[in-house]
Amino acid sequence: MTKTPDATRRSDRSRRAILDAALALVGEVGYNKLTIEAIAARAGVGKQTIYRWWPSKAAVLLEASLALAGDAETDAGWAGFPDTGDLAADLKYVLRATVDEFNDEKYEAPARALTAAGATDPELGATFTEQLLEPQLALYEARLRTARDAGQLAPDTDLRLTVEMLLGPLTYRWLLRTAPLTHAYTDALVDGVLGGVANVTAG
Repeated sequence: MTKTPDATRRSDRSRRAILDAALALVGEVGYNKLTIEAIAARAGVGKQTIYRWWPSKAAVLLEASLALAGDAETDAGWAGFPDTGDLAADLKYVLRATVDEFNDEKYEAPARALTAAGATDPELGATFTEQLLEPQLALYEARLRTARDAGQLAPDTDLRLTVEMLLGPLTYRWLLRTAPLTHAYTDALVDGVLGGVANVTAG
């Protein structure tokens, strides 16, 4: 008896091949030179297959980036934002994982290409910010809010500003390659930022 091919498994395999191809190519040639035809050729599918699932290369890259972010969390061994009760330890854990991601060519090359593309394509940049960046920032804000409610941070702490103080210097150093990204750097960053917003009257 002939076994019927599993169309779902084949579709999942093709979809993942397309996402992997898009990430690899955008890291190699950049966003502006990336084409649906090139993605299809690298993935071993017809370009009509891509257009059946996505309307544009930007849409492919968005889903690929979301999948990449999920892979990074899996590789780091965590999902969501840890809450051990020790805010500094939790932030250091997440930022160390972020440094490891930035230093891994698998993630670094496409992330750098996508960042550059978002800076020159306002519509693409807005989409990535809304669907990829903002949800990640919200996780930081939620963890800081818990700490503020527990009295660990000053009552008037601006949560978004605190997140930006944590991630801004890290992103700056990564984008401009002004110095190596290390765990020691992120640990010092966390200590410095929290030192400015800690509730000195607590305890």
